[in-house]
Amino acid sequence: MTFRALLRKELLSYFVSPLFYVVAAVFFCLCGFFFYTRLIFFVQYGFGLDILGNFWLAFLAGAPYSISMVLLLVVPLLTMRLFAEERKLGTIELLLTLPVRDGELVGAKFTACAMVCAVLLAGTVLYPVYIYVLQPFPWMPIVAGYVGLFLLGLSFVACGIFVSALTENQVIAAVGTLGVLLLFWMLTWNEAATSPQLLHALVWLSMFDHFQGFARGVIDAQDVGYFLSFIALFCFLTLRVLEARKWRGRR
Repeated sequence: MTFRALLRKELLSYFVSPLFYVVAAVFFCLCGFFFYTRLIFFVQYGFGLDILGNFWLAFLAGAPYSISMVLLLVVPLLTMRLFAEERKLGTIELLLTLPVRDGELVGAKFTACAMVCAVLLAGTVLYPVYIYVLQPFPWMPIVAGYVGLFLLGLSFVACGIFVSALTENQVIAAVGTLGVLLLFWMLTWNEAATSPQLLHALVWLSMFDHFQGFARGVIDAQDVGYFLSFIALFCFLTLRVLEARKWRGRR
């Protein structure tokens, strides 16, 4: 009952706020523009024998004009207020003194933001449906791509909640989250600046490398495990931040 009440409160705060609608408008406009321009490019020129497969790979994971990059940009705007606003308004003190477990609080905020991300991603399903009407194709690679996008979005949310718990300034929370996510996203992009041994190690930490498999239509247990571990780590760190503030008697 406590979790449901907290979840309802968080969802209501999203859908009554103009911020969500502005973020959603930006998300759909950018995704629509990238989809249209990528589609025209591949229709006119095409690459390889599997043109549709290459198109979906570029649209889902191609830098910088891809749906994953748009998700990386907008999720920090959705998570920046989750704890920072509570601390600024002083309501975090009330929440931490109520008979509410920290896990329920973090879980409710995480679930609410994850549901908002799911709504945004669901809106982009129109793109593969549109192409399927024009040219039927196997759906399983697209399903794998969207599973990867959802796990990617959950990872972004977990990181954003952690950074938001560290500060009461929403701008700092958004910029800090964006910085951390970009670091994990681009770890292996500059191959010339790293040794082969270091590059091999960075591949295990790189979000981009683990997401590429999903974008190619393959669901790999290692990639799923990476994203689940990433989510669990940042949720754990958020709980430790709340625990430390409660112990120190600070907001």
